[in-house]
Amino acid sequence: MTSPEDLRCRRNAGAKWRCSQTAIIGKLYCEKHFAQLESRRRKRIPKEGKGCSHSGDTEKLTGGRQGDDSRSKKKKKKRSKRESDAADEVSESELDRVLEKPSKNERVSLMCHQCQRNDKSGVVHCTKCGRKRYCYECIEKWYPGKTREEFQVGCPFCCGNCNCKACLREVLVVKPYTTNMDNNVKLQRLQYLLYKALPVLRHICRQQSSELEIEAKIQGVGVQLTAKDITRVNMDKEERLYCDNCNTSIVDFFRSCPIPSCSYDLCLTCCQELRGGRQAGDVEAETSCRQLVQRERGQLADSEDNANAQSQRHGWSSQVAQAAVESFPAWRAYRDGSIPCPQKTCGSCGTLTLQLQRIFKANWVNKLLKNAEDLAIRYKSQDIDSSQRCSLCEASGSKDNNNVLSEVRQAAFRENDEDNFLYCPSAVSMKDDDIEHFQRHWMRGEPVIVKCVLDKTSGLSWEPMVMWRAFRETGANVKFKEETKSVKAIDCLDWCEVEINIHQFFKGYLEGRMHQDGWPEMLKLKDWPSSTLFEERLPRHGAEFIAALPYSDYTNPKLGLLNLTTRLPDDLLKPDLGPKTYIAYGFSEELGRGDSVTKLHCDMSDAVNVLMHTTRVKISSWQTEIIEKLQNEYAAEDLHELYGGINEDKGRVNRESPKRTSKLETSGSAFSEKNEIHGLDPRKSVIDPSKDAADGGAVWDIFRRQDVPKLVEYLEKHREEFRHINKLPVKSVVHPIHDQTLFLNERHKKQLKEEFNVEPWTFEQYLGEAVFIPAGCPHQVRNRQSCIKVALDFVSPENVEECVRLTEEFRLLPKNHRAKEDKLEVKKITLYAVSSAVTEAKKLIDGCSD
Repeated sequence: MTSPEDLRCRRNAGAKWRCSQTAIIGKLYCEKHFAQLESRRRKRIPKEGKGCSHSGDTEKLTGGRQGDDSRSKKKKKKRSKRESDAADEVSESELDRVLEKPSKNERVSLMCHQCQRNDKSGVVHCTKCGRKRYCYECIEKWYPGKTREEFQVGCPFCCGNCNCKACLREVLVVKPYTTNMDNNVKLQRLQYLLYKALPVLRHICRQQSSELEIEAKIQGVGVQLTAKDITRVNMDKEERLYCDNCNTSIVDFFRSCPIPSCSYDLCLTCCQELRGGRQAGDVEAETSCRQLVQRERGQLADSEDNANAQSQRHGWSSQVAQAAVESFPAWRAYRDGSIPCPQKTCGSCGTLTLQLQRIFKANWVNKLLKNAEDLAIRYKSQDIDSSQRCSLCEASGSKDNNNVLSEVRQAAFRENDEDNFLYCPSAVSMKDDDIEHFQRHWMRGEPVIVKCVLDKTSGLSWEPMVMWRAFRETGANVKFKEETKSVKAIDCLDWCEVEINIHQFFKGYLEGRMHQDGWPEMLKLKDWPSSTLFEERLPRHGAEFIAALPYSDYTNPKLGLLNLTTRLPDDLLKPDLGPKTYIAYGFSEELGRGDSVTKLHCDMSDAVNVLMHTTRVKISSWQTEIIEKLQNEYAAEDLHELYGGINEDKGRVNRESPKRTSKLETSGSAFSEKNEIHGLDPRKSVIDPSKDAADGGAVWDIFRRQDVPKLVEYLEKHREEFRHINKLPVKSVVHPIHDQTLFLNERHKKQLKEEFNVEPWTFEQYLGEAVFIPAGCPHQVRNRQSCIKVALDFVSPENVEECVRLTEEFRLLPKNHRAKEDKLEVKKITLYAVSSAVTEAKKLIDGCSD
């Protein structure tokens, strides 16, 4: 573990004084003293590159571990003021020692910084630092994209992207990006956050006020109850409280059984449903954005209003309702509004009445609302017309999608729609005020693509072998020994888990793998290393990823002004928002079976996904012939089984994997008689796969929120055409999106367009591009190359209401559903974010008034 003392500048004037500034990463001196040394070094060297010959001694100056002139044998004297001031300057004698020429008999070191060996064929000396050397073998193996000449001009150590094991695990000191932000700009963004969070606060306050009124009637109190009259529970800050019925996070008010051995907890939404004569959870699920108009007006309807709303039910919500009736056949609220503890079969006592309790201080939420309203009233909201194209895009003259400088990218071909083009700026040319342009599109629920985000980083290698070497630990005290040897990956052919040696997995990432019959083996590794270990095991890669993210106000996971999750107290248990890695193989054309995909799903929060590395695996001609032959066989099999009855006697092709037999599986690739009508070969992508290696790494399909009802209707109608685990057709779904079991191939997308006039935004993600996905937009991804993506979740002010709506939707899923648990706790996040923003905004206002 690197101590703060080790990060300190080595400039000193003996034992009595040492510079207190932090040293530059990879150097021994702070920025000031290093600049002084560099300036004097340049004056002493008459010709460029001469410092190369002094690499052995120059190491004492910029990166060695021997210190500087701190061990002088001169007699130590008490420092005078004159001597103290002189300590800030580099002495002539020190510079002479550093730059003195080696004698004829002195041997210049040939030690390679990368491999720490000196027996290689040759080394390149860096003329920038004058001390680091890299051997030819390491340059070719670990830096394939760089030439020896580039190493001579500036080595990876100087550039901050050295991928040797020592540098990869070096602790980085990153300055907060908000340091130089103008206070007026900061205040305006805080007011913007409060303005957008107000509907959620009002929703919470209305629920609590309504429950207080009901409690007053239950107690028969003649006067109105206040929060002070409600019992407050003592909870540990790292403890989470969930509703025992719907698994939703409890924010403040809730009802609980007073018996300590029972303590059944019920959220206010479930209480409202029971009083409405419905079983808790038996409320119409909003799989769509039925409240789009209300949300755009800045309003959030109460859950009780949602329950009474009449609209079309989807099959999955009926299943949830039936399950609720079976679980609680006689659970009803009393006439006065009180609610009994449910039956013993539910793990509760079934005897006493649930009592109203609270978590936070009395009236804390109401005070937050008043303070937020007082501060947000100064903010002037932007009037965004979602039916018109963005005026800033029009002003930039970026209509020509073929222009490389274009800031838009066509992703859809809907008729009479102004959102077919997605905002697609370049990170290199991005200005500070571009956040307003981003917000215009983000408010409309549109994805945003940012190009060239890696161009603003140090260029650290994301080669899989580099990551593996950085992650790997050796020695007797290894904490995660098993993770360094093997991993559990998903085989996209049958969606079964396979265990594979991690080195073999990464080798297949680069070179490809195949089953015994020649069919491509598509493996995907999700969340490796786990986000809890990402910073600890890959510190340099983690810092590089954060540095690559544009719009830091939203994406910085610790300091983002407009990222609501950053304002949770440090001692509070926080949701796991990443960074998370997604490493998977890919294939240029759509295979039809076993494609490397992320199936259709919808995240509870906003997300940004960056493509950090791609590799195109070469396919030989003989394997291409095998693939085409097998595709025809699979097409006939799908046609027979899905539309002509399953032939149990028909032989199956088994392909052996290292740990088990892989079974055939297809992700939405079933063929039907309608193929001739549609006129589309399901094996071909709408994106031309014949381009060179500069093609994108992944194809994204992102659906609009307003199209979700029709999308769900289509998926329920055609669900048997999709397959998931063990090649079995999907006979039933709980929720066609949240189940994450369906993937729409090109045929399905064409069919969806013809039957329901719904089309997603479809685009390729290229290396170094960041894709911003708004909460509530269903999306799916198919890899065209082997890809390493890193993603981060966040909660933006624009979409906090959508996050709350999704939480209410997820709570209706069955208890054992993968998406059931409220892991985000967005209402709690909103309360703490508002509290923090109010405090910070008041300080800024007071500072301005002074």
